Amino acid sequence: MDIERRGQWLRGVLDLCVLGLLRDRESYGYQLAQALDAAGIGPIQGGTLYPVLLRLQRTGLVTAQWREGAAGPARKYYRITEDGRAALRQGGRDWVTFVRPVTGLVAEGVDE
Repeated sequence: MDIERRGQWLRGVLDLCVLGLLRDRESYGYQLAQALDAAGIGPIQGGTLYPVLLRLQRTGLVTAQWREGAAGPARKYYRITEDGRAALRQGGRDWVTFVRPVTGLVAEGVDE
């Protein structure tokens, strides 16, 4: 996959992906990066992820809390808020509305 194109696409949906990961459980940055990679999004560097988390926190879509680590440094855990859940629902609807016609336009012949 073209790295530059992937980066452009990610800028548009990384907030939604992070909110989606936080929908069912709280998490910290490194764990979120691992989950994004495991989900097939690819590796996300801290310089990309942490500004997203800060923006989500500043806009009230997530809350953050520092916790002491049992075997290491303290970690900042993120939890989705009710406003974050509403933004995820609406953003998810918007994304599906956008991606369906794009997929229809470009998908023919992709698997050849």
